[in-house]
Amino acid sequence: MPSTDCLKEAQRVMTVCNACRYCEGFCAVFPAMELRRTFSAPDLKYLANLCHNCRGCYYACQYAPPHEFALNVPKTLAELRLETYREIIRPGFLAGLFRHNGLAVFLITVLSQAVVLLLVFVFKTPSVILSTHIGENAFYQVIPYRLMVIPFSALAIHILANLLIGSLSFWRATGGQLSELADPRANLRAISEALRLKYLDGGGYGCNYPDDRFSMVRRWFHHLVFYGFMLCLASTTIAAIYDHFLNWGAPYPLWSWPVMLGTVGGSALLVGTAGLLYLKRRMDTVPATPRAFGMDIGFLLLLFLTSLTGLLLLFLRETPAMGILLAVHLGVVAGLFITMPYGKFVHAVYRYAALIRNAIEQAREKTE
Repeated sequence: MPSTDCLKEAQRVMTVCNACRYCEGFCAVFPAMELRRTFSAPDLKYLANLCHNCRGCYYACQYAPPHEFALNVPKTLAELRLETYREIIRPGFLAGLFRHNGLAVFLITVLSQAVVLLLVFVFKTPSVILSTHIGENAFYQVIPYRLMVIPFSALAIHILANLLIGSLSFWRATGGQLSELADPRANLRAISEALRLKYLDGGGYGCNYPDDRFSMVRRWFHHLVFYGFMLCLASTTIAAIYDHFLNWGAPYPLWSWPVMLGTVGGSALLVGTAGLLYLKRRMDTVPATPRAFGMDIGFLLLLFLTSLTGLLLLFLRETPAMGILLAVHLGVVAGLFITMPYGKFVHAVYRYAALIRNAIEQAREKTE
């Protein structure tokens, strides 16, 4: 039986919803809910992370506040998602990062920025940092190669290991068998749904965000953030191949793949995060949990600053501002990397795992 207040409220809400079923065609949560007569803790955690927070069910619900049943599905599932994040995080003493995530992201980013700037001024004189550097390996004239590569490689390994452990822990916490996690058909369906943001399209009308009106704008901004991030990741990967395997040192020409992908990706990230921050400011706060505001805003701001400082570095790389901009950009990126396994980014990993389980359940239901 559910043991926490959050789980008990989620069980109450899902029990009423399962009896009503007015919202059965709204998203993936309700068909998955209808496969159950009772709701265990693993079931509820799975349903909470399957929810894409489109809010359609809240505005359509006849039992929403001020009705005495006071059903608020988006808020209830959002609070349970946060509880799931805290439960799964390893090591466990870092669970507090999800309770005050906005403050944690701010402090870690400021500290990362300070450390990078301090190291730059320790290894290089101000005359070198504030000079104009042009040509191959110009960045390494400001920040030494080892100082740039080794820490960020270690952070990348830390992120991948942490997210892998988290996804396996989530799968077990939601009652899944590890052998099912690699189901190729389920993964293909989950990838398709994730890339299309299927459950933010409202059947073609969009989700109810920032208010009760249907709109595609949130879905568009999410696409810009996701694909912008992936393009920046591709840019960084190609640049690493150029540098470490082909011995082509950065910075690269404007027509090169790293620069073109990074420019398009950074611009998409800039627009997408700015748009989501604007919508966040205007959104109806009733179907949301206040405890997630700091985490959401902190992550969006960090992505915004990463893309902004990266684009500024690109445009001003042949000026005396390059040294400071490089240090600032790397400091922001370090803050993003350090906080990635302990903030909003984990929702992408857990939601994808929930989509895999949903695909398995739906396929099983068709064959029975």
